[in-house]
Amino acid sequence: MTSTVIYQGDLRTECTHNASGSTLITDAPVDNHGKGEAFSPTDTVATSLASCLLTVMGIKARDLGVDLEGTKTTVEKVMKSNPRRIAQINIGVYFKINPDEKIKKILEKTALTCPVFYSLSESMEKNTQFFWSRSDF
Repeated sequence: MTSTVIYQGDLRTECTHNASGSTLITDAPVDNHGKGEAFSPTDTVATSLASCLLTVMGIKARDLGVDLEGTKTTVEKVMKSNPRRIAQINIGVYFKINPDEKIKKILEKTALTCPVFYSLSESMEKNTQFFWSRSDF
């Protein structure tokens, strides 16, 4: 098993990663009857996409001898209703480095082939912008 999720009541869950014991709390968002005091389940989906693309880029960067430490993403999740769902995820990727164009293209392509990207519905809009050599984030 990957994880265990326990409903805590009041629209909150505690999620435990079984192998490590790490925990994550989710809370329903304010616009869906919750308190919005933690990541919502849909927030974790959008955030997982950013985490996944950073992870696969990190693997590729290590193979290329490139250091991505300090690379940051911003994540925006756009919801729709009827049925309520994530319609769009917008991600900005901010790098502290400015490698040559070949390395940039390899890393950008790698990011857009992460497992979470392929696991999300094709009807969901997924936009990723890459910003190289940025220290202003």
